[in-house]
Formats: sequence, C-alpha cells, structure tokens
Amino acid sequence: MSTLLLNRENIEQLIEAVTVNGKLIVENKEDYTRLVRLARAYSKAVKAMINYVIRGVSHTEATKRLYNVLPNYIYLETAYKNAKAIVESLEETNGSKCEIKKFWLASRGSKYDYGNRNIRLIPRENFFEVLIKYPWDGTWIRAKAFFGERYISMLRELAELASRRSEGYGVVISFRKHPRIHVQVPTHLYLKHFSNTMQLNGGGFVAGFDMNSDRINMVVVDERGKIVYMKSMRFSEVVSHGFSAELSKQRRLQALSHLIKLAKQVGATCIAFENLFAVKKRFTGNPTANRKISKFAKRQLLLHGILRSLREGLHVVLVDPRGTTNSEEHSKAMRRYGLDRHTASAYLVALRALSKVDTNQHKQT
Repeated sequence: MSTLLLNRENIEQLIEAVTVNGKLIVENKEDYTRLVRLARAYSKAVKAMINYVIRGVSHTEATKRLYNVLPNYIYLETAYKNAKAIVESLEETNGSKCEIKKFWLASRGSKYDYGNRNIRLIPRENFFEVLIKYPWDGTWIRAKAFFGERYISMLRELAELASRRSEGYGVVISFRKHPRIHVQVPTHLYLKHFSNTMQLNGGGFVAGFDMNSDRINMVVVDERGKIVYMKSMRFSEVVSHGFSAELSKQRRLQALSHLIKLAKQVGATCIAFENLFAVKKRFTGNPTANRKISKFAKRQLLLHGILRSLREGLHVVLVDPRGTTNSEEHSKAMRRYGLDRHTASAYLVALRALSKVDTNQHKQT
C-alpha cells in the first residue's frame, strides 16, 4: 500500500469538489409543483439504479430502461453515480439493504455545458438565479438561491469561469423543511478563497492522528522522531444510543479542526493520517464495537481533516494503516513511552509520515 503525499496542487486527484449549501426559494407555485415532480422522478430513478448496479447492469443499459421515468441523459447518468455510491457505502458498512424515504435531485457538472447542463447558477445583485431543466417539455424552472456571505465571491467567480467553459459544477437540490441547494465547488477554487497559509512557528514537525468513533489522538514529533507534543480529545457520548447523528458529526469535525490548528501552533508543517480509504471492512465480533464503527463516518472525517490541513497551509500524508494498532512496533511504543494504544497509534502514524517527507524542506523561517 503506497503512501500518499497531498498538497494544493494534487488534492483534486482525491477530492474533486467541496459542497457549499444554500437556501432555495421557488416563488411560482406551478414551478414548485414541477420541481417536486422532477425530484420524485429522480429519486425513483436512483432506487431503480441501485438494483441495476447490484445486478451489474451497465450505465448505458440502465439509462435506456429508465428513460421513460426521467427523459434526460444527464439526470440519469448522475442518478447512476448516486446509486453506485450508495451500493459501495453499503459494502463498506456491511449493510444489506438501503431504504430511500426522501427525494432529491442532482445533476453532474461539466465545463463544456457552461458549468451544468441541467441546473445553472446566474449571479444577480443580491442572490443567484437558478435555472432547472424540466425534461418533459424542455422548459426551465426558475428559483432563487441564497448563500452565506463568505461564499458569494467564490460562487460568482465559479459562475464566471463556467460562462467561459473553464469550470463545471455539480448541483444537488434536497427537500427537508425547505428546499436546499448544494453546489459542488472545485477544490482548487475553494482553497483559493479559504486558505490561511500563514505559518505561525514552522519547525518542520509532523503531527500524526489516530481517529476513532469516540476520540481523536494527536502526537507531534520533530525531525528526529522525538515526541514534542501530545493531545487527545474524547467525546464518548456521541456513540451512545439516541445521540443525534448530526451532533455527533459536528463534535468530531470541530475536535479535528481544533487539533489541526493546535498542531500548526506548535510547529507542525505536515499532518499525517492513516489511509482509511484503503480500509474496506473493519467489523469485529463485538456487537458494541460494530455499532460504534457503523456510526463513525470515517471517510467524511478524513476528507474534512485533509481539507482543513490544506486550508491551514500544511502538507498532508496518508500512510499505510497496517500495524499501527496491533503489531510488535505498536506494543514497543506503548511500553517505551507509556502511551495508551490510541496515542501509540498516532505516534506510529507520525513516524511513518516522517520517513516519507523532507522536514527541512517544510520548515518555515
């Protein structure tokens, strides 16, 4: 398993886009009715696509079979990708079935389609006009989108680049209490607008992380592998029965962001994580442990950590996770430094990254 060295130049090989959320308002009642019909048809197509993906039916064949449900190639292509992602997620979490209760709509982006063929953003003075292709008669549903003020300049630049066929953007429209719009902004553009590259104390140190469902451990080492700082953040309540999934996610993301900023303050210029993308199934014979693992969105947390690190102007290394939690090397680290097993894992992650990077190159003067 190879080590991945990530920076702002190559990050889009792993993370193509970052989602920005906004409020969607459809003022015309007829347009709102048409949008709901479109979203229901899209969700129906995704449900059917899941069965096709499981049975190994190709995208082209699945699209032909569902064209009477949703007569638009781009919508159906996106639905197939959604279905494939759902099936892969079920495989990772050892799930047996998927029940889709809510409906939504999505259209993948393309710079050759002026950003997005089916859902387009048009900047106005105080909002973004949204045009949504209604496939049954080829007309457009009109809506207004409102985003947080800090995202406006970035989204305006995205719309300008799309108008020149330089960038594409995917769009998802969801329905909860109110319609929401989710725009997928290319990662390089997101980092351009939101990066803080000022280094506080660039000592060329490496910070290793061990992330679990109920805690995150961090160990910072210098260029010789000596431990210079350790910090753990625990949140055992998030894996208890009945605890809000959204609040669990928020706690973990906030804890990880805090630790990354802390690593930068003590002199880390490189952040190291286990390459969890390579870990497919982590289930055990312990039902309690399995429940904790199933509630732990490891991929989402890792992606957040990577982006947060790059926003702080830090390099990222993803190391081979084998042996970082159960090996002779791990046991030696625990005995030698008096570390608990999670802190020892973070220490080994830092050491593995240290062997792959030039700390002198990453030092800041």
